[in-house]
Amino acid sequence: MAGNIRLEVVTPEKMVVSEEAQIVASPGTLGEFGVLIGHTPFLTTLKTGSIRYTDADGKERYVFVSGGFAEALPDKITVLAESAERQKDIDLERAKAARERAEKRLAEDRSREDIDFMRARAALERAITRIKLAEMR
Repeated sequence: MAGNIRLEVVTPEKMVVSEEAQIVASPGTLGEFGVLIGHTPFLTTLKTGSIRYTDADGKERYVFVSGGFAEALPDKITVLAESAERQKDIDLERAKAARERAEKRLAEDRSREDIDFMRARAALERAITRIKLAEMR
């Protein structure tokens, strides 16, 4: 089926992406999924990862996302993410500093009650994903 689908990636703070795409691949919690124009409607949750899409001009683009939901309709896919940023906007040094902080927290004594290891693991996963995307540029 020929044609483009509208992709919108939104966070509570801003619109991150609003453009036409040939295909969109996104990190669902049950696995990666792809959407083309004419897709059957569905709603799913997202995990931390990257949205990969081919824009209307055929260039592959990437967007970091952390959690949220995706709604696919026949002519549009909307991503409501807890956080998101285009690959070109990722601050590599900031991501590396976040990775170091998370690794340090995870290396600390697990018997301490003031450390939230689940949050530290999630922070580490977000930092690693950002670093991988930023280094692909």
